[in-house]
Amino acid sequence: MEGDCLSCMKYLMFVFNFFIFLGGACLLGLGAWVMVDPAGFREIVVASPLLVTGAYVLLAMGSLLFLLGFLGCCGAVRENKCLLLFFFLFILVIFLAELSAAVLAFIFRENLTREFFTKELSKHYQGSNDTDVFSATWNSVMITFGCCGVNGPEDFRFASVFRMLTQDSQEVPEACCRREPQTRDGVLLNREECLLGRSLFIHTQGCYTVILNTFETYVYLAGALAIGVLAIELFVMIFAMCLFRGIQ
Repeated sequence: MEGDCLSCMKYLMFVFNFFIFLGGACLLGLGAWVMVDPAGFREIVVASPLLVTGAYVLLAMGSLLFLLGFLGCCGAVRENKCLLLFFFLFILVIFLAELSAAVLAFIFRENLTREFFTKELSKHYQGSNDTDVFSATWNSVMITFGCCGVNGPEDFRFASVFRMLTQDSQEVPEACCRREPQTRDGVLLNREECLLGRSLFIHTQGCYTVILNTFETYVYLAGALAIGVLAIELFVMIFAMCLFRGIQ
């Protein structure tokens, strides 16, 4: 009976580790895609050191989960106590790190509100100055997603730094102008009319709404996936310790 139970735990742990292995492969693929995607998203990532760090974290976490899933599968099949203990400790560290990140994300979620981004844009946006990381990132976002400001073109009426640098000669920055095609290399439909704020030649929808609508499904999917990963890791740790203690 005890042998059957041990065998059952061994195969269950193999299955759970196989999912961790697949999850690591997915994160690894996602991190690689973010870094090399030619469709414009890479411009946003490269423009911000924080996003570059996030992409490298994805790559690191994907590689680690990929390796741990492989080690867990080997430890379970071969019933190797050393591999199982090593696997348990690393999964525990990852579990605690992910739990801490989730708690911090919940605590600082107010920093992702519409009001926060509007305030930051008003204080720091410098127009076409791509040497400024903040402005370069916003320009990439507005061009890539075909949007203007946080709420709309009206945000730039209150963007103090932008108004001062342009000496009130522009109603909106060039990044808000419609292009054909809608890429950084696209041709502006009418630059002069756009900079004067003519609605026919500028994007009138704010980036906050556009990005929220674009990624809303993926946010819920990512949240569900994160909960699923935490649950799998918890079960895997329990099975690993039970298998470790059951091996003679």
